[in-house]
Amino acid sequence: MANDGPVEHGYPHLETVRDAITALYKRLSYDTVQTFATSVAPADVAFCDTDDLYLGAQRVARELVRHYRLPDARLVVSFREMRHAANVELTAGPEYFVELNDRFRTHRRDIGAALAHEVMHVYLHRLDLSFPGTRENEILTDTAATYLGAGWLLLDAFRQDAASSQKLGYLTPEEFGYVLAKRALVFGEDPSVWFTSPQAYTAYVRGMALARQDEQQPPLTAAGWTGRRRYARDRRHAPGPQPGVPYAFTPDGGGLRVSFPCPTCHQRIRVPVRGRVRARCALCRTVLECDT
Repeated sequence: MANDGPVEHGYPHLETVRDAITALYKRLSYDTVQTFATSVAPADVAFCDTDDLYLGAQRVARELVRHYRLPDARLVVSFREMRHAANVELTAGPEYFVELNDRFRTHRRDIGAALAHEVMHVYLHRLDLSFPGTRENEILTDTAATYLGAGWLLLDAFRQDAASSQKLGYLTPEEFGYVLAKRALVFGEDPSVWFTSPQAYTAYVRGMALARQDEQQPPLTAAGWTGRRRYARDRRHAPGPQPGVPYAFTPDGGGLRVSFPCPTCHQRIRVPVRGRVRARCALCRTVLECDT
């Protein structure tokens, strides 16, 4: 939790974020991901200053348990002074103890954001899905919470003015915006209407620009002129190395194949180099028009 401290920006964890999206599709399957087409509604996790602190926190926790489809999980929420925003004790369940930073006693509107991250820890624990290393695992948790419809709360908790700043989660604001944009492109959702933070909206717009770039990389037909020109040059020199680009050529009998990341789930797709090709990602079922 960045509280009045410097906030990291940009995309320093981008590769791990993309790996996390791929891992979600592999572990959950396309059909299960599709069941999360509707995000957590703002009204369902709203928390005003007149609400009872403990009853309100339990209500929000139950809503997130419902959203993540953990019906037999019971969360017990408490507050204490601590360095981090929150902590959850991962056990065999079905009861899980979540501790929230004392700061949330007076910043109640962000309790939903903190719980979105902690309840996702429970979800991933039950899936037995994790990344090696604490930071990588936290990035997986933020990415999963956002892609599965609750992490917009984490981005909306990012607020900055001349005197103070606050950010929850391990992703940068732009990385949250990127994952949220990837979700929006899949489900046709516009989360920007829920933001109460101007800084969250700006980060989402920047993330959407990068997500759109994923859909405009060669050999996809939506690639721009510069990318197409570089691709044609690399193809002439194939199968030599192509540094700095997402695609790679490999020999295939007397011809070539090109592999590239799916713009939706980032699983690599391999197709023959023979002009116009329609490819279908076996993992997320996205149909892609390619000019190889």
